[in-house]
Amino acid sequence: MKKFLFGIFVLAALAGCTSSDIRKPQADIKTVWECAGELPAQKGYEKNIGTAGILYGLLEERYIVTGGGANFPHKSVLEGGAKQMYSDLWLIDTKSENKIIEHINLPVEIGYGASVTTEKGIYYIGGSSNQQADDDILFLTLDENKNLKYEKIGELPFTFQSGAAVEYNGKLYIVGGKQNGTPSNKVYEYNLTNKVIKELPSVPAGRGRTQSVAQILNDSLYVFSGGDTTAYTDGYKYNFETGKWEEISPVRVNGKEISLLGAASVKLNKKEMLVIGGFNKEIYDDAVKKLGTLRGQELLKFKASYFGADPDDFRWNRDILIYNSETNSWRSIGEIPFNAPCGEGLVIVKNKIYSINGEIKPGVRTPRIYQGEFIKK
Repeated sequence: MKKFLFGIFVLAALAGCTSSDIRKPQADIKTVWECAGELPAQKGYEKNIGTAGILYGLLEERYIVTGGGANFPHKSVLEGGAKQMYSDLWLIDTKSENKIIEHINLPVEIGYGASVTTEKGIYYIGGSSNQQADDDILFLTLDENKNLKYEKIGELPFTFQSGAAVEYNGKLYIVGGKQNGTPSNKVYEYNLTNKVIKELPSVPAGRGRTQSVAQILNDSLYVFSGGDTTAYTDGYKYNFETGKWEEISPVRVNGKEISLLGAASVKLNKKEMLVIGGFNKEIYDDAVKKLGTLRGQELLKFKASYFGADPDDFRWNRDILIYNSETNSWRSIGEIPFNAPCGEGLVIVKNKIYSINGEIKPGVRTPRIYQGEFIKK
């Protein structure tokens, strides 16, 4: 497989280097990438053209689960194509050269829900084209034969898409997204033991917040970016003991604020999270405004130019960003050597990270899976 290098790749740098060393706070690291393959065609289709808004997660520190998501299989967005979600799920064995060892289909099509990996299994919240399943909480794990199994363990009192979620001390925390179809900044706590849900203080700023990134760091809930009619770059921390939010550093590297709208994140350690992707704020804000205000030939001309542009023209975030909750600061450890994705799956397995599918420009997805390896500089 072809490998992409950041900086100079020195094999000796790997000597004596463990995943715990690589992923410790403020480790001086970079990444080496390769294309790890593509997902097969969904049931009833000849080819998988890639999806965004997928389910993703890790089981037993070895098996990646991914699938669902949406794309435009028949006509492009510019041609008025309809968005299609899928019910397919795949199980990938990272210890067997990323071989796909199982392919199943859920009873409903899914996409744009929130995926939460825990030691016990993967929770998938909301995210379905089926109105009756758009508020479900699913739990995925493996049976004694290492076959993928799933069950519905609860439901929300609202439908939920394009939001964030995390697990902490046996409870799921559901953040923003589209709740009952409307962009929201509301936050809910779902108790996995007694199935009780309660509303917590909303994310500050008083505006709907979809497609943000969130993680538990240092026993607090961190939420960054997202957006609605504009893309945000702000950040907030929720203290579980006081029940209050605090504004923290925006997503800023070298003096430049970066939108993480549509990005994906993984937890590196107790203090740090890593993020890949994110729409360009300037281009996103301008497009939303023009698509909502232009009419007639002006609108048609803008759509042709916008949706016909190359992925690079959208200037999505290619920096691999790490946020440190102790220093309240962001840093970049380099750039990804492929088109910046949004709505991708992001899974970390020891000292490797997997970027799965995602949108690479409005309306266009990639079917590829990229595998990155963390190494010391």
